[in-house]
Amino acid sequence: MSVAVPLLGLETEYGIIREDLEDSDPVEESMALLQQCPLKSVFRGWAYSRERTHLDMRGFTVNHLAQDEEEDEFCAEDRKRPYSYWEMKCDRVLVNGARFYNDHTHPEYSTPECRTVFDLVTHDQAGDRILLECVRRRNEELGGPHVQVFKNNTDYSGHSYGTHDNYLIPRRLDFDVWVRGLVPFLVTRQLYAGSGKVGTDGKKVEPFSGLQLGQRSDFIECLLSIETMTQRPIVNTRDEPHAATDRYRRLHLILGDANMSPYATALKVGTTRLVLALIADETLEMPPELAEPVTDVQRTSRDRTGMVLLKRENGRTITPLEIQGWYLEQAKKNPGRLGDDKEEQWIVQEWERTLNDLKEGSHKLSDRIDWAIKEGLFTQFIETEGLSWDDPVLQSLDLEYHNLDPERGLYYGLLETGELAPFVPEEDVEKAMHNAPEGTRARIRGLMVDQEQDNIRSIHWTGIEFKNGDYLDLTDIIHQEDVEQALETNKELFAWK
Repeated sequence: MSVAVPLLGLETEYGIIREDLEDSDPVEESMALLQQCPLKSVFRGWAYSRERTHLDMRGFTVNHLAQDEEEDEFCAEDRKRPYSYWEMKCDRVLVNGARFYNDHTHPEYSTPECRTVFDLVTHDQAGDRILLECVRRRNEELGGPHVQVFKNNTDYSGHSYGTHDNYLIPRRLDFDVWVRGLVPFLVTRQLYAGSGKVGTDGKKVEPFSGLQLGQRSDFIECLLSIETMTQRPIVNTRDEPHAATDRYRRLHLILGDANMSPYATALKVGTTRLVLALIADETLEMPPELAEPVTDVQRTSRDRTGMVLLKRENGRTITPLEIQGWYLEQAKKNPGRLGDDKEEQWIVQEWERTLNDLKEGSHKLSDRIDWAIKEGLFTQFIETEGLSWDDPVLQSLDLEYHNLDPERGLYYGLLETGELAPFVPEEDVEKAMHNAPEGTRARIRGLMVDQEQDNIRSIHWTGIEFKNGDYLDLTDIIHQEDVEQALETNKELFAWK
């Protein structure tokens, strides 16, 4: 069945550090980590010529991006290194359809395109597992647990690295319609999607003592922008659909956090997909417009009750909890938006349960929402040790919560002791490490990596070029029926199984 938001994806940049060196180079450490990737892959074959980063969804092309200057600076530094551009990128397209590469100073894992929220969460977990295996192999090579990798969004030194959720949406609606419908929701979804942060870490924000909801909130500076490394927006306007440009847009959201809790990931992506489906089907009513949405991102983040008053365009006020409740009611009034009753029922049910629990107190969320898990854990530590929220050790604990090392990561420690419940079956994660999601074009990409690895000249989300000159175009392979047709049509040419 064709649905309004047929494909989903997550991109995660991981923090990396070499603890046995006083001044380690994250570029070299990321390169070394990627070289340990155990999965079958196409190496250094990414088709950068197909990237279109300067097209804006507001209808124009940007001649220059601030990130171009940073790119030039990186390139100037990189020319001093004894490596080629391709060696430093270490680009890999994996057998499970994912992309794994060095994004300058961070290893980045981009999940394959997924059809369902639960598939996406599973593949996000598979990405963590692949990173962890690379870390294990790298540390074995170094002779000690020297390299540590963190699934978070801040290093507490003023830098932020992103976790981007992506949604394929129809182009027939004006871009302004998407913006009006989404902004109040995105400002306030950190009530359950925020991964929590101790204090502040931005250069242009007021100091704050305590625990915030969101790690990226201090770094959001504007409503709309095509930029991703400066002037970070609530809604990114890059027009790069990785699909037919006359039919689709790709909504590329950069304001979200990396979640250790797969439940929180599922709720974040699921509610967003459901709101997008309501907009696409033109069943969403006009939401309560915020007068100061950019400032409200920080206001919301710094109030863990969800009850801070936000100004509306009509002069009244509204709370983040009320905004999320409004969107929830819209979803309940217009069921059947996702084409998957089981998924939609779970999203609506858990969305409602989470908002109701927050009304009773954040302790009710401490079994599944990252910021609330941190609140309980850190509060207990503060009381036991006689500390305050301003003590630097709290920020160290914050980082360790996101450590992928199961021997050190605080999140994994809580899993191990049974204080948190597993969300994705282990066998599903293991399968996702080696297999792309069924019914997606990523399945075709993964099969090609598996069976035609040595014959591939270049590869991208939208197609594969072979060394004999053949080209497999994936641009229009969006829905499950498209995948089935493509597999049937090309099974003899490529010997698909």
